[in-house]
Amino acid sequence: MTVPATYFAVVLIWSTTPLGIVWSSESISPTLAVLMRMLIALCISWWLIILMKVSFPRNKSALLVYSYSGLGLFLGMLLGYMATQYISSGMMSLIFGFAPIFSGFIAQKILPEPRLNKSKLLALIISLCGLAVICSDSLSINEKSWIGITLVLLATLFFSLSAVLVKSVEFNANPIITTTGALTFATPLFFLSWVIMDGTLPVSQWQEKSLWSILYLAVFGSLIGFVGYYYILQKLATSTVALITLITPVFALALGAWLNNEAISNNLIIGTLFIVCGLSIYQLSGKNMNLNKNKMQCTES
Repeated sequence: MTVPATYFAVVLIWSTTPLGIVWSSESISPTLAVLMRMLIALCISWWLIILMKVSFPRNKSALLVYSYSGLGLFLGMLLGYMATQYISSGMMSLIFGFAPIFSGFIAQKILPEPRLNKSKLLALIISLCGLAVICSDSLSINEKSWIGITLVLLATLFFSLSAVLVKSVEFNANPIITTTGALTFATPLFFLSWVIMDGTLPVSQWQEKSLWSILYLAVFGSLIGFVGYYYILQKLATSTVALITLITPVFALALGAWLNNEAISNNLIIGTLFIVCGLSIYQLSGKNMNLNKNKMQCTES
């Protein structure tokens, strides 16, 4: 598959993932739904590794990458699934758009990256204003919406921390290896969380829509989506890949309203515009910094 086709596929998959999470949790408990999703994805990924005869590294760097990515996958997914009880799929996708900003703040503490400039700080303020507008609207509709928003913010924070930690390790491997390693690390943790928080199997209550959603998320969301993401991350600039977070919330909001009858209020639209505007400024400021850096290097040479 070409890079543009893979990029479009990742955008499409990530746009539909929040709605799939909501549907999968309608008749199945969130902890069990995410466990079933990860088990299916894990089995398929190991089958692919065996079929492709790809070696699975077990050195120190590899184990660090598996643990960092797996921990971020576990905490991010578990909190995201728990949030489905309180907020819509479109809002989940919108809040996950904060990932580049969180990653930027964390990266300057862990990686040798420059401090955030004034443009990026302005982008953060604009995005937070948008989130505040959305929160004010959500709290007036559902007094427990703040719980869902907090859970997704924490999920995004853990995803961002995981991504930065993975980047701090020198480890280059086939994307299927990284995905399988993360799934192998995280799946037992999902099992423990299901045992502790639920531990039941009310099969008679399961609906076809939830089961099909779990299968879709396992194959596309957890496997193809992540493999595609790691692939384009190798081929394209990080700033170009990060633009996905600007596109998916718009699609996710539209899909949620169209397929799941999720309400789109004026405050949600205004807040979305603020957040997308803030994220755009954040991404563009990053490109400008790289251009200035390149110009300085050319001048020095």
